[in-house]
Amino acid sequence: MMEVKDLYKQFCVEGFDENGILNKFELNLPDNFNFGYDIIDEIAKLDPKRPAMIWCDESGKEIHFTYEDLMKKSNQTANMFLAHGVKKGDKVLCVLKRHYQFWFITIALCKIGAVLIPATNQLMVKDYIYRFEAAHVKYTVATATGETTEHIEQAMEKYDGISERFIANGQRDGWISFDSEIEKYPDTLERIPTLVDEDMLLYFTSGTTGYPKMVIHSYRYGAAHIMTAKHWHNLNENSLHLTISESGWGKCMWGKMYGQFAVGASIFVYDFDRFVAADILKMIEKHKITSFCAPPTMYRFFIKEGIEHYDLSNLKYATIAGEALNPEVFNKFYEYTGLKLMEGFGQTETVLVIANRPGTEPKPGSMGKPMPLYDVDIVDEDGNTIPNGETGEIVIRTKGGKHDALFKCYYNNPEATNSSWHDDIYHTGDTAWRDEDGYIWYVGRTDDVIKSSGYRIGPFEIESVLMEHPAVLECAVTGAKDPIRGTVVKATVVLSKEYKDKASDALVKELQNHVKALTAPYKYPRIIEFVDELPKTISGKIRRVQIREQDNK
Repeated sequence: MMEVKDLYKQFCVEGFDENGILNKFELNLPDNFNFGYDIIDEIAKLDPKRPAMIWCDESGKEIHFTYEDLMKKSNQTANMFLAHGVKKGDKVLCVLKRHYQFWFITIALCKIGAVLIPATNQLMVKDYIYRFEAAHVKYTVATATGETTEHIEQAMEKYDGISERFIANGQRDGWISFDSEIEKYPDTLERIPTLVDEDMLLYFTSGTTGYPKMVIHSYRYGAAHIMTAKHWHNLNENSLHLTISESGWGKCMWGKMYGQFAVGASIFVYDFDRFVAADILKMIEKHKITSFCAPPTMYRFFIKEGIEHYDLSNLKYATIAGEALNPEVFNKFYEYTGLKLMEGFGQTETVLVIANRPGTEPKPGSMGKPMPLYDVDIVDEDGNTIPNGETGEIVIRTKGGKHDALFKCYYNNPEATNSSWHDDIYHTGDTAWRDEDGYIWYVGRTDDVIKSSGYRIGPFEIESVLMEHPAVLECAVTGAKDPIRGTVVKATVVLSKEYKDKASDALVKELQNHVKALTAPYKYPRIIEFVDELPKTISGKIRRVQIREQDNK
């Protein structure tokens, strides 16, 4: 009989070098691969009582779910959706924060062949209108907390395509109670035929410029995340993993769904509204979490909170992504825990593209090396591979314009699809350079690269250096027009609490000298502006484009 730990091996081919480092990873999927049936249900049959998820919230409520629970609850959910008219290909928008119902729904829609659209509860009315219309949404499931249902109702005054709306964790007139409704339906489900290349998931991008694009993934996406979980998060069938992200973001699927379950691990979900470092540290300590993933900022908060006062001895692995890593954070976390933060890189359109793999030595600040599932290159503006040390665009080479672990297309936007993926090359729009050891260092978005006095300057490096100064809480580096140089480097800075009332020419000079001391002199910001906050997308990404637009008015 097959063991849980070996189940995922049916769906991929792995290879390792003499040091046990992954050097080969390919997907090997049957035409009808379906994450719901072939992963969740199979593990439920092999080991029904195996822990799948620990869920708790700020009130102290705690629920443990087994793989059998996930199978049965997803079957009930699927039967309920089918009874309400949900069919293959229908778009279902879900706004569920970190509620456990999200996992039932994701698996259920997968089994049906309907398309899940995760969304954050931070959306406003105009955001819902845009998403409903752009994606042709037919059903929506929303949290009862906050103003989400009100916003959706207001959006529905402008959009009449919603057939049914469901509410979780509460009641509201005109909404079907998800929690009571699913209990009316059986917990068994006859397999519904789906194909591996059919649509499974639709993400909206962060939209740092213009309206968010819609990224469509097939059923291959869930299997591709085996690599993310196994060969970045370093999980096995005995792991308990916590990724901070709420369900509206792609990072949730990276760290709380597909890959983690595929390798038989358990996930930990803490359903909170406001990030409090002490609360997360208590959870890691109390529940003996073994693997953790979050942006560097959160680790910074942990250190400020006093990470040394918590027993994190069960934590065996820690990963980061999404923003600049302050070397001090890396060193302090290592000092207190003995763990080196392992950075990774990917996009809404991909799974894990570049990472510090288990067993390798990370270089703090580097994203690591390309993962073997992708043919990654760094190229110039003409598409030519560039030498080590030079900045270029990160691209993924494909065969025949297809790839097992890349998105299918931008939904209803062939122009955008063809712009980013053509001549068998997917253009990430991110720039980086490669060092002599093959490690890749992030520079910035192609649109963010600053060309000044003949130099190409990436904002990421300068931001990273500025973040090392105690005065800087947050910053964004952009190019500003200059009559002599054409463009100069500008830093827009949010000061830390200790420096809030110390904005001055002297501090500007101090920050400039700080950058000069740690980078090439031509990179220092000739302009520094102090602000109370930075413009951001709804996902928290800095909108440098908005700063540039304001400067050019």
